[in-house]
Amino acid sequence: MARESQLVLGVDPDPDALWPRAQARAQEGGPLDVRLGAAFTEQGRALIDATAPACVGVKLQLACFERLGAAGWDALRTLTDHARQAGLLVIADGKRGDIPVSAAAYADALLGDTESAWGTAPGLGVDAATVNPLMGTDALVPFVDAARAGGRGLFVLVRTSNPGAADIQELELAGGGRVWERLATLVDQLGEGEVGEHGLSSVGAVVGATAPEHLIRLRELMPHAVFLLPGVGAQGGSVGELAPAFGPGRAGALITASRAIAQAHLARGGAPEAAARAQAEQLRAQAWDLPV
Repeated sequence: MARESQLVLGVDPDPDALWPRAQARAQEGGPLDVRLGAAFTEQGRALIDATAPACVGVKLQLACFERLGAAGWDALRTLTDHARQAGLLVIADGKRGDIPVSAAAYADALLGDTESAWGTAPGLGVDAATVNPLMGTDALVPFVDAARAGGRGLFVLVRTSNPGAADIQELELAGGGRVWERLATLVDQLGEGEVGEHGLSSVGAVVGATAPEHLIRLRELMPHAVFLLPGVGAQGGSVGELAPAFGPGRAGALITASRAIAQAHLARGGAPEAAARAQAEQLRAQAWDLPV
């Protein structure tokens, strides 16, 4: 389903910030991990249903689910399917990064399947995943290969939205430039040779909305990468400062918001679903109105 939207809904359930229906599920009988898994599923479905018309995708924060073990993974599968049924892309936000053998296993878990002598075990099957580049190119290649094989995508951490990003990512390199500039160059190199008809690569970049002063330079270094822009709302990022990210056009970047949508009722009042819907539509409209 085509949508006039660059907004991605972040789903990162917090046991202490559940909507009433999800709280009720958490209080039902059975083991606590199973009850919380059901509550997270209820919360995620309600968020998706409330905001899908304003969004193009959903970003599932894996850590929030994986802390529940098998119950959390079941919730991830359910919400992945639910988002797809709503016509949304699904991004797994796990920031994986490891030696090539482990990276290949992570890629199978998120983007592909696991082949064995007894058949094929399906992975989560999301449309894209976030990955960590700090172990180098060989740790990224398995993800790139899996994404290309399945028609999926990646978002490589380049300049993140957290305050501590400056501790490493802003360091000057001996050969010139900063760490985030080197990572941006790596993203561009990984995407070479497979730029699509719209001028975009399947290898994108995570670029924090909290450091908009870097967007022009980042776009120079990564002209074909889709930017995933976290940090709007709770972390202080502003949609109005993100126009340079959309250099290649409206499809050149995706703006993500999590707590700003899920907890909108705390500021707006009213029912959580209605507040989330209104907040998502406001962010969608602000993004769509940016000059591109």
